[in-house]
Amino acid sequence: MDLRQLEYFVRVAELGSFTRAAIALDVAQPALSRQVRLLEVELRQNLLVRNGRGAVPTEAGKLLLEHGRGILHQVQRAQEELGRIRGALAGRVAIGLPPSVAKVMAVPLIREFRRRMPEATLSISESLSLGMQESLASGRLDIALLYNAVPSAEIDVTPLLEEALFLVQRKPAGAAARTSKTAVPLREVAALPLVIPTRPNAIRMLVEAEMANQGCHPHIALEIDGVAAILDLVEDGAGSAVLSRHAVETSARPKSFVMRPIGKPPLHSKLSIGVSAHRPATLTQKAMLELIQSMARTLLRPLS
Repeated sequence: MDLRQLEYFVRVAELGSFTRAAIALDVAQPALSRQVRLLEVELRQNLLVRNGRGAVPTEAGKLLLEHGRGILHQVQRAQEELGRIRGALAGRVAIGLPPSVAKVMAVPLIREFRRRMPEATLSISESLSLGMQESLASGRLDIALLYNAVPSAEIDVTPLLEEALFLVQRKPAGAAARTSKTAVPLREVAALPLVIPTRPNAIRMLVEAEMANQGCHPHIALEIDGVAAILDLVEDGAGSAVLSRHAVETSARPKSFVMRPIGKPPLHSKLSIGVSAHRPATLTQKAMLELIQSMARTLLRPLS
């Protein structure tokens, strides 16, 4: 059994598509299909059911997928153990960060990663938390920072930080303070026209859930994704927003806004670190996990 064929099969089975697997592996789709078919011929088993929507494992395929993940993981561990003899951590680590966190963490994290693990390679993706949870489950990501993570049998989630959410409004002319100490009740926030991300954004889902608990629902003026676009619209007078402090303070024009704490009840967004529940972490991934936890608590501490 060829390790390359096994890797190709595992990736197709995880992603449910030859097209997506070819992109992830950076190989031509016909070559990928040919290698998987050769594996099926060698094992005298159909491993995948191909249909118009993609490919799903057969019963034999599910069994090989379970073994294949373990085999490929052990090969990676062996490579890393050999690297440790040379005194180095090696291998590839793929991590996912929410855009607002990436703005704060990405550069210092990459700098420290290169210093500590010069023989390893790092891939960073920016995405919404729900999409990153799916990427953790499929193996496209090894580690991800997630906002308000939804419990799942596919991933293990460890709480990291909580950050308060504020009502963000255009600062009136002549106003001095950027942050007001006067809290605004959540019911009053619900009555204001809000510029808010589309579902399933973590903050959007949290705002709607907490308002539902209070017997109200948000007055949505505009739906738009991206912190910069939201703040541009707030500055233009389109409405108010619900965002974290650092989302405003790391924006292009933080002095253009006033932030008011939300009370009765306060809103807190929970940041967690997620890993796959089925894939044992390699030594390099464990080292990266410790580095992310340490740097997040340092760089994001003012948010809590």
